Amino acid sequence: MSVLRIASRYAKSIVDLASETNKLDRIKQDVDTFYSAVENREFFLMLKSPIINSEKKWSICKAIFEKSFDELTMNFFQILVRKGREQYLPEIMNEFMVQYRLINKISTVHLTTASTLSDATVQSIKAKLTSAGVAESNIDLNLVVDPEVIGGFKIETSDKLYDATIAKKLDNLRKEFKGNIFVSKIISK
Repeated sequence: MSVLRIASRYAKSIVDLASETNKLDRIKQDVDTFYSAVENREFFLMLKSPIINSEKKWSICKAIFEKSFDELTMNFFQILVRKGREQYLPEIMNEFMVQYRLINKISTVHLTTASTLSDATVQSIKAKLTSAGVAESNIDLNLVVDPEVIGGFKIETSDKLYDATIAKKLDNLRKEFKGNIFVSKIISK
């Protein structure tokens, strides 16, 4: 069975159970904490390791998370360990976040600009994305300042990319001049 299929099924089960017990937001907090832990390379490799047995992995997870995680999350982790699926925990938690965003109608949008934007400009962009139907009413906006775009902006959603940066326009011009035989002959002389 593929990793995506495994992750999707287990994530759906924890989402459904959390929704039934009105703990979806609490479990989301646990998932965010888990993401922070997985950023530690040693922890990530420990989860993925076929050499470390499941019981040892469970005792490590229990020691790290038991005091801060909800009982439902800990029981879910224990079931995954018992079934030998603990190496898929990062993928399952990632799929949990995908399903959580779908349930709460949250769109993730990446906005790249050459300089920082004012709060009013950010709110205006969010409103235009929502009114245009590009994003849901709840927008998780990730702002990135990249001076290499020179000017303009780049917006990325889950399935669309709109690049209105000056760097992109200059690149397009460069390609157009390179492909134009009349201009290339003038430049080569």
